Amino acid sequence: MRRVVKIFMFLVLTALVCSYAQAQTRRERKILFNSQYNYEISPVGVGQDGTKVFKVWGYGKTVGEAVMDAKANAVAACIFKGLPGGGGSAPTPPICGESGAEITHSEYFDRFFEVGGKYLQYIVQTNDADPAGPDRLKIKKGYKVAIYAQVMYDALRRELEANGIARRLDSRF
Repeated sequence: MRRVVKIFMFLVLTALVCSYAQAQTRRERKILFNSQYNYEISPVGVGQDGTKVFKVWGYGKTVGEAVMDAKANAVAACIFKGLPGGGGSAPTPPICGESGAEITHSEYFDRFFEVGGKYLQYIVQTNDADPAGPDRLKIKKGYKVAIYAQVMYDALRRELEANGIARRLDSRF
């Protein structure tokens, strides 16, 4: 019996050590949380021609800052990450398919995503009031909110193609 207890304790100790070795440190979690690629997106349905409709989350110290972050995340997801399929819509690839486009064209994107920047031209917010209920969460350092956004995807693509950021769709043929 004593031998069984020792073996069990050894297995428990081994499992704890292994799980601790693979766990993320607080610093790693913070880096991932603050990553520019941390977009939470849920497809909602099919929009009108040339638009994409989805639910996107944003973070901020106030609800207003979180809503503005969600708007920027909506446009950034269309440009850099693409949109998942669901809700009757097919998955959509990113407009800038090349990796590192945000670094290569950083000067353009810094101006594009600045406060009150050009990215706001391509957002049509479908809900005007501040989010409430499950779409508005109080977190440790502020708020996490979700908005339903409609992005003028085709117009955004044309803008990026005209500025030489994205390849034209017919350039590969």
